[in-house]
Amino acid sequence: MSESTLGGGALLGRKQVDTVRLVWMLVALVLALMTVFPLFWMISIAFKPAAEVFRPNILPVAPSWDNFLYVLTEVPFLKYLGNTFFVSAVVTVVALFFHTMAGYALARLRFPGRETIFILIFSTFLVSLPVIIVPLFILVRAMGMLNTYAGIIVPAIFHAFGIFLLRQYYLSLPRELEEAARIDGAGYWRIYWSVVLPLSRPILASLAILFFLANWNSFLWPLTVASNQDLWVVQVGIANFRGQYATSWHYIMAASTIVALPMLILFVIFQRQIMDSIKTSGLKG
Repeated sequence: MSESTLGGGALLGRKQVDTVRLVWMLVALVLALMTVFPLFWMISIAFKPAAEVFRPNILPVAPSWDNFLYVLTEVPFLKYLGNTFFVSAVVTVVALFFHTMAGYALARLRFPGRETIFILIFSTFLVSLPVIIVPLFILVRAMGMLNTYAGIIVPAIFHAFGIFLLRQYYLSLPRELEEAARIDGAGYWRIYWSVVLPLSRPILASLAILFFLANWNSFLWPLTVASNQDLWVVQVGIANFRGQYATSWHYIMAASTIVALPMLILFVIFQRQIMDSIKTSGLKG
């Protein structure tokens, strides 16, 4: 085979690779636009007056802050934001405390039925909230926690995802550190508190962000368990806001923008930690 033929084959192969790469770049661009455009459209409507909401112009002709001022002054939206922040922060802190202990126990301690317990916990991934919401509501009502912060917070604390992720992380830690602490006379609690937790800071930071984001956007369970308006979170508030002002999409989009903006900023700042937490789930089991 001549050198010209080999050179032509290599050039053809390079062109094919470039074509495939261009196609994938176009597909990625289309998907990115499909993802970003609804967010951009929401922000655009938030700055439009009522008469301009359904016009096809992408940018508002005369941008105004009136919609945001109305949401923050005429509706108890700041109260909803405070409730949401309180619930999200408490769930995140308490969940991390219990999940770290459960993950460490399932990864390091030897006791009968350990693998069975882990499988049972992991199997709850297959059960979504709508499936168990009725028995969960009956249980919370029997415990007298309807229309309380405890009713919103307690059922949201325990989640198999955090336990699974922490167990995977702890399995990757070198046992030599724990053995050295045990030689120095440390017990299980001391090893957990003084050795394991300090080494868990990266995964705890990632899980804290994920838990906070999930509870910030929670809707179904707070809607079910809290009919008292003083306990509403932002998603329930927006849903009720839509019911009261069915045609006032400019107010609804302004409220949605206020809710989404802190989470977007949080994701941009901590996106590396979030990606690292997802990759951590692939560690050895």
